[in-house]
Amino acid sequence: MAPVAVFVGAPGAGKTTIGEAVAGLLGVPFSDTDAIIEARAGKPIPEIFFDDGEDAFRALEREAIAAALEEFDGILALGGGAILHEGTRELLKDHTVIYLSVELSDAVKRVGLGSGRPLLAVNPRATLKYLLDQRRPLYASVATHTIVTDGREPEEIAAEVAALLKV
Repeated sequence: MAPVAVFVGAPGAGKTTIGEAVAGLLGVPFSDTDAIIEARAGKPIPEIFFDDGEDAFRALEREAIAAALEEFDGILALGGGAILHEGTRELLKDHTVIYLSVELSDAVKRVGLGSGRPLLAVNPRATLKYLLDQRRPLYASVATHTIVTDGREPEEIAAEVAALLKV
């Protein structure tokens, strides 16, 4: 068993929104590794970051992703920083990975001031720019397909991705 597709991208790229829409179009389940982590930890991600630290969160994230890649057969959305870990990038090589690309201006509009996003707690715009610059090559390196999301409606993007996956 393996996911139909795995969505990666920066905060604000639309991984959850578009992932849920694609799952609906294809008639498969949707899961988000951030939600899996919160369920396992029994607390929201910001609390994991603040109580236990980013390293503890990343360890939980790696475990959740590895399990989902083996056990889940729908559309899976990964957290924005999941691709930072080399082992996770390696695991993704055997999967269909959809990279939802977003530029800074659209990401800022979608994320807002980063409420509930621990890495964007201080100076969200500058931090988001840094994260985009740092992670863009990693997202591209694992991508089977890259979909530009800027200036587009989620329904339009979901239809494009669903058509790609039906082939």
